[in-house]
Amino acid sequence: MAKATKATAAKPTKTTKASKTAGTGFMKPMTPSADLAQIVGKTPLPRTEVTKKMWEYIKKHDLQAPENRRNINADAKLKPIFGKDQISMFELSKCLNAHLS
Repeated sequence: MAKATKATAAKPTKTTKASKTAGTGFMKPMTPSADLAQIVGKTPLPRTEVTKKMWEYIKKHDLQAPENRRNINADAKLKPIFGKDQISMFELSKCLNAHLS
């Protein structure tokens, strides 16, 4: 058995301050479509905030299915976003991504 030398051993990488800024990944502000803007507003928001505002809307209007709370029933504002009458909570991100640019 050969021992790992210092040259082949993995070194931890340092994260730079630039990689943690608000302009990358999930924190990059995205512009919502006209349908989505009726719920979350017109200003660009990070995906995480869009999802948070969607859940606030869903809970405020009691749109979770009573028999299975993982399902979300679409009202008049959500139907154009979802494309159908009901989705599971696991499909929510996919539906939202289609309405963000």
